[in-house]
Order: sequence, then structure tokens, then C-alpha cells
Amino acid sequence: METVLVVLLVLATAAIAWLTATRHVPHSPRSTVPEPVIEQPVMEQPVIEQRVIEQQVMAEQLHRLTAAVQQLGERTSQQFGEVDRSLRTHAEVTQALHRAASGLREALANSNARGQWGERMADDVLRLAGMLPNVNYVKGTAVVGDGRAIPDFTFLLPDQHVMFMDVKFPVASYLQYLQASTDAERALHRDAFLRAVRGHMNELARRDYAAVDDRPSVHNVLMFVPNETIVGFIHEHAPALVEEAMRDRVVLCSPLTLFAFLGVIRQAFDNFRLEQTSGEVLATLGRFGVQWRKYNEQIDRVKRQFDTVAGSFDELAGPRRRQLEKPLRELEALRQERHIAVDDDLFALEP
Repeated sequence: METVLVVLLVLATAAIAWLTATRHVPHSPRSTVPEPVIEQPVMEQPVIEQRVIEQQVMAEQLHRLTAAVQQLGERTSQQFGEVDRSLRTHAEVTQALHRAASGLREALANSNARGQWGERMADDVLRLAGMLPNVNYVKGTAVVGDGRAIPDFTFLLPDQHVMFMDVKFPVASYLQYLQASTDAERALHRDAFLRAVRGHMNELARRDYAAVDDRPSVHNVLMFVPNETIVGFIHEHAPALVEEAMRDRVVLCSPLTLFAFLGVIRQAFDNFRLEQTSGEVLATLGRFGVQWRKYNEQIDRVKRQFDTVAGSFDELAGPRRRQLEKPLRELEALRQERHIAVDDDLFALEP
């Protein structure tokens, strides 16, 4: 828009300059024959003043137009400078990203670097899940019993159970697939990558950490892929490969699905432990019920005995007492009738 405005201003300036020149510059003769001199009538004073006013207006407009063009040129130069700085900054950022991508590509080409990258990603996921090293999991520890197989991660689950995970993953062919320039090259590297993934799955299935470990283990081994895009690529181009791995008890997981798997497994073990604890509580309640029944039987037996004692006591305190009081009253009446005094000191208790 500003470029069109500049062009229009330049055209307007040229038009004004041309009009000014045509008013004061006589036309060049078309032939060498001198034209007859015609006396020009003398211009009247109002016409001259009108021409002067027009020239002043045109000069003022030309001055404004020149100032606008200069201001527009300064703004355009400033904007071009900002664009140039932005392009220079963008070029520097692009170069930095290119260097970082090249460094990452070279690092991932090394199997040891890929293993370290996978361990770092897995550590971050486990940290987010609230798991602690050497408490909830151990790294690079040989299985118990065999001693030769060394999984990358061993998760310590409740009830002395364990689960294993491997974080090494082949990505060399996938990187070559991303760098390929033709469809044929991409297809070649894609097939090579999927073959490498299948080979790695088969290798994990042959190791069978759960079978060689003496502890009770989850029979599925986790194959950690430290990139969501790679997992999506496998699901897109070889969905049957994931099902094949599941049949071999190998579970393909990404950083997000690893978090979900660990949460589900932990919840399942907690539910199992709660169910087992509930069974123990019910068994304890059964034993308590047996003892409570025996206690009630004994209480009833003692109560019957107390009832017998109470009946005997009531017999002594009632009829037996009344039968004994009758001769005592007769003896007391006989004593009073014969006026026999009773010495109270005789029956006083000695101190």
C-alpha cells in the first residue's frame, strides 16, 4: 500500500512540474520559417494577480508533496531496517536450530547416546509420577537368580512383585527416513525402521526377564519409546506390529502411555492388596464369631449358676429365716413372761 502511494506521489509531482513548465516555456518552432510576429495584448492586472496566486498555490502544494514524500521515505527506511533486523535474527535462530538438530541427529546415531536419552526421558516421566529411585524402581540391576540378564529399569511393586522395562530403541532408519528426499528413499528407510522395531521386540521377547527372575514378576516387559511422534509413526504404518508385540508380552509405550501404564498397574496392585486384606479381615471376623459364640455360651452357663445361687439365697433369706424366727419369738415371749433380765454386756464384743 505504501509503495503504491509513493508511485502516485511521484506521478503527481511530475504532472505538476510539467504543467508549470508548459505555462512559462514557449513551444519550440516546428519549422525554420519565422512566424509573423503578432503583438500580444498586454495582460491586465487582475489576470497577473490570478496567475501569481496560482503559482503560489502550486508551489505550496509541491512543497507539501515533497515533505510527504520525504516523510514516507524515512518511514519506509525505518521499516525496512526493522525487517532487515528481523530477518537477520530469524537467520541466526534458524542456524542455531540447524546446529541443534544436527547435534541431536549425530547423538541419536550413537546407540549409547540413544540409551542415555531414553533413560533420561524415562527418569523424567517417573519423577513426574512421584516415583523415587531405589524405592520404587532400580536402574541397570541384574535379575535375581539368573544374574546375566540386565534390564534397564526394574519396578518394585507391592507384595515383592517386579516389572521390567527396556529403554533402548532403534531410530537410525527413522532419522534417515526424515532426511530422505524422494518417495523411494522414504519407503526404503521406513521398511528398514519397521524391521528394526520388530527385531528389537523379538529380542525382548527372547530375553523374558520375568521367566529368569526368581521373584514374582509381571510377565509383560515394557519397551519404552522416548518420542510420541515415533510411536504414532509405528501405529500409522504398522498397526499389526503392536498387536504382535502384545502376543509376545512386549508392551510398546511412549512417555505419556508409560505414565498411564504405571498408574494402572499400581492401582491394580493396590486393589489386589485391598482385596487380600479384606479376605484376611473377613477370616479374622469369622474367628471372632466363633469365640463370641463360646463366650455367650459360657456367660449363659454362669448366669444359670448365679440364678441357682440366688434361688438358694432367697430360700435362706425367706422361708428358712421365718421358720427360725418363730421359736425365737416364742422363747422371747417366755423370757418376758418370767421377767428374766438379759445382760447386754454378756454379748458385747471384746475390743
